[in-house]
Amino acid sequence: MKNFLFGKDIVSIDSLSKEHVELIFEKTREMAELVKKKDGDRRLEGKIITTAFFEPSTRTYSSFVAAAQRLGAGIIPLNGMTNTSVAKGESFEHTIKVLSRYSNCLVVRHPEPGKPAEAAGFVDIPVINAGDGINEHPTQGLFDTYTIRQYFGKIDGLTVVMVGDLKNGRTVHSLTKTLVKMGKLTLIYVAPGVLRMPNDVRNTVVEMGGRFDEVENLASVISLADVVYMTRVQKERFLDHTEYERLKDYYVLDKSLLHKVKKNALIMHPLPIAGEITSEVDSDSRAIYLTQELSNGLYLRMALLDLLLLQGRK
Repeated sequence: MKNFLFGKDIVSIDSLSKEHVELIFEKTREMAELVKKKDGDRRLEGKIITTAFFEPSTRTYSSFVAAAQRLGAGIIPLNGMTNTSVAKGESFEHTIKVLSRYSNCLVVRHPEPGKPAEAAGFVDIPVINAGDGINEHPTQGLFDTYTIRQYFGKIDGLTVVMVGDLKNGRTVHSLTKTLVKMGKLTLIYVAPGVLRMPNDVRNTVVEMGGRFDEVENLASVISLADVVYMTRVQKERFLDHTEYERLKDYYVLDKSLLHKVKKNALIMHPLPIAGEITSEVDSDSRAIYLTQELSNGLYLRMALLDLLLLQGRK
């Protein structure tokens, strides 16, 4: 398969075709085998990846660093910009342009929607969106879709129940867009009215031929789910702390709900968990948010670095 992604940016799922996603998934399978057999190789030796995280991160940051290192690349690791010239008042544009002079690829996380796309307009090297505010998290959406299809062998016909802060949760925005690109399925959005899925994301489902329902009662639909995708209420997105406190425990997946979940379903979460899944769920065989979901995140990010930086490789 031709590498359509060499030198490209990954700033939104909207910019990827189904063919692009299939290419990424093919490369992800290759990376999984590479890590299992050899722990990695040196194919990106001589390349430099900069993680420009204007918003701190644990999993996304660590997995991009690990992905680069497993392929032999060097890293400029910036997780939070407190100790950079940003703290002195340097503009976003200047920071990005400076970092690009030392790098072959920029991985950008920012609390403001659109900033990674803006960064891509400043530089002539690939930019990967590692999460931009309440907008998108493309790599999370990609590897979660990969995980679901890996388990079920398909996307068509599945029912995916997304739960929690669907308004501010960038992961569910990207996951929805990726799922409907890859198959015909049913999405059930479970959220209080003030945290419902944004109109543009719901419109994408309709435009792509999928279908969705919206409910507030998780117990009424959880037995329908092939995938239960829990999310936390995004405390950092609330201006009113009282409103956050009112909503933070609106949905909790515990033992009383767990017995209603299908025996062959998946329980997923983009992490971190902030009380919306109780600890006894962690050990359930259907819960993969601390195991395969994380591993696939590493493999997919390795795949993207390979595809963006190595011309002519599948």
